[in-house]
Amino acid sequence: MKFGWRGALGILLSVGFLYLAFRHIEFAKVVANIRKANLGLLLLSAVLATGIFPLRAIRWRPILDPIAPNLPFGVLWPPTAMGMMANNVFPVRAGELVRAFGLSRAAKGAVPFPAAFASLVVDRLFDAIVVFLLMFGAMLDPAFPPRAQVLGYSMSSIALVGVALIVGVLGALYAMVLFPTRVLALYEAVVRRIAPKLEEKGRSAIIAITNGLSVLRAPGRFAAVFGWTLAHWLLNALAFLVAFRAVGIDASFGAALFLQGLIAIFVALPQAPGFFGVFELLGKVGLGLYGIPEDAAVTWAIAFHFVSWLPITLIGGWYFIHTGLSLAEIGRVEEGGGDEPEPSSTATGSR
Repeated sequence: MKFGWRGALGILLSVGFLYLAFRHIEFAKVVANIRKANLGLLLLSAVLATGIFPLRAIRWRPILDPIAPNLPFGVLWPPTAMGMMANNVFPVRAGELVRAFGLSRAAKGAVPFPAAFASLVVDRLFDAIVVFLLMFGAMLDPAFPPRAQVLGYSMSSIALVGVALIVGVLGALYAMVLFPTRVLALYEAVVRRIAPKLEEKGRSAIIAITNGLSVLRAPGRFAAVFGWTLAHWLLNALAFLVAFRAVGIDASFGAALFLQGLIAIFVALPQAPGFFGVFELLGKVGLGLYGIPEDAAVTWAIAFHFVSWLPITLIGGWYFIHTGLSLAEIGRVEEGGGDEPEPSSTATGSR
């Protein structure tokens, strides 16, 4: 995995976001607010925030069932933790690659790397759908400011762009699932003229990816994935709410739903590992829409970001070291220059 210009751009943007987040902030007030914070509630918010990751591992099982039925939780959990850790400490969203690679190795060949990676497309798609639905629900709350703007854009325009992106991605994925032959024919017609040496390898990858998207065909699996996704984001919003109370912010559960949606939209931008900068700025802006003073909003963003970032980073880091993964090996598989991950003798577990 190379740092490249995207990593550099991400760090520059994060620095800019941090500047905007901390501009005009009286840090003496922030320090005083942190000192007065309810430590018990803050720790509870950390436990709740960390609890979303086991839910993410559980949700992964029905997504993968068409490829490898009934994978044990012990196989799904370590790659999930490692992927979240990697997003927190490595550049250019390396967590998705780490997670897919870790699963392919832990599943001992039952889930090829392209199919594992494709399953994460479904994973993120369900995230986007549910986060937007919850966010829109929060915007129907009478307490929501009717003319709210974020960074100069109206919430209605941001919502429309989000819906258009989801519809576009969902349409493309369903095209792969429902019309795989046509998608393959189109791919072969294009690649045969541009890079014929890649035709066979790409064809195998598309077939694997299509298999990874099979959950979209089955209503039962679709409902299971949607249900676990809903539980995941409701728990995350509850963690937001508990952290509000920990630092003395009297904001509603609707504000937590709206704020997590707002942050989820903007973390798609290039940025430094761990989403530092974007999280703090959007915490300040989002809570500001509800009339929360800037110093209180930044206090929440700093405190909650740290206590939610630390546990999963430590857990994922332990698994990463314990399983002996190598960033160089992951990078070779990403670039197509290496073989599929070899089965790991340490990747065992039970449901």
